[in-house]
Amino acid sequence: MTPDLGKIFSRFLAKGEFRSGYSFGPGHIHDTYRIKTAGDEDDDYILQRLNANVFRDIPRLQENMERVTNHLRQKISEIPGSNVKRECLTMMPSVETGKSFFIDEDGNYWRMFIFISDHRSYERVDSYDKAFEGGRIIGRFQSMLADLPGKPLHETIPDFHNIARRLEAFHRVIKNDPAGRVSSVAKEIGEIVKREEEMKVILRLGEEGRIPLRITHNDTKFNNILFDANGRALCIIDLDTVMPGYVHYDFGDAIRTATNRADEDSEDLSSVSMDIDIYRAYAEGYLSGARSTLNATETEHLAFSPKLLTYIMATRFLTDYIDGDKYYKILYPQHNLQRNRVQLALLADMEAQYETMVQIIKNITK
Repeated sequence: MTPDLGKIFSRFLAKGEFRSGYSFGPGHIHDTYRIKTAGDEDDDYILQRLNANVFRDIPRLQENMERVTNHLRQKISEIPGSNVKRECLTMMPSVETGKSFFIDEDGNYWRMFIFISDHRSYERVDSYDKAFEGGRIIGRFQSMLADLPGKPLHETIPDFHNIARRLEAFHRVIKNDPAGRVSSVAKEIGEIVKREEEMKVILRLGEEGRIPLRITHNDTKFNNILFDANGRALCIIDLDTVMPGYVHYDFGDAIRTATNRADEDSEDLSSVSMDIDIYRAYAEGYLSGARSTLNATETEHLAFSPKLLTYIMATRFLTDYIDGDKYYKILYPQHNLQRNRVQLALLADMEAQYETMVQIIKNITK
């Protein structure tokens, strides 16, 4: 049943009179609604009922978002010709508390943003310009947040990209074999196991103090970037997973999702490959925004990061398949296994092109 959106809207300090509201967007985590206001000059809004089963400490999540968006707004406002309201999420305060969320009578958490009008978003990256702009806005995002003052951000999902923890879960589920599937995926298990030590390199560099924990987005799929009508990247959305991380997580996951020529669950593994031209364009854009912030070791390992994030997803899909498909939604019994096979095929193609990937980063930064 649709909640009383007008009543919930009134709980925020927003300009304008509620006119209508409806379900909006493809999101799978939160319930999202577009709110239209009565006045032609008034903003519209995005209203969300937050999923407390996925995010167990929403006040901390919202504290992160408040700190991040406030800092970004200050930075963007200092750029001549910028439009802060279109280039950064604007969170609306609660009438009762002034915080960026409120809790209704049923215990549901709600938040609201100004709707960024006349934007575009894309599921596919099909041109140099889109890839460059996507990279540029992520690089700028990281660079602007490099000097966020105060204590570290909260971990909204602990160990989200921590491959050591993911591998512990992987081996635990193999040992328990709850769905009786281990014997049927020996080949796929072997592909994960043989790369285990190689894939811990970013964690080791962090432990050695050679790369710093920075503020990262941690969900850099391309449809989390809004573009204007002229193809310029405007704003990064979906800030729920903004927390401490290594820059490689953002760069690597963006490349994993942006460069694959096939769908994530394609039945035709021969169609799975990394588009090196999209990789090059994204890397050029990213480094135009982030290069001045990164140290030499971070830059040196950028080319490795798409392999790591592709491996992480291959591990997660296979873990869930062996566990009986408890985490990811599936459309057929072997869906998670097919997703794993696509990621392994993409990883193999990245490995085949790895020397070129490394050289591209060197050429950009020389």
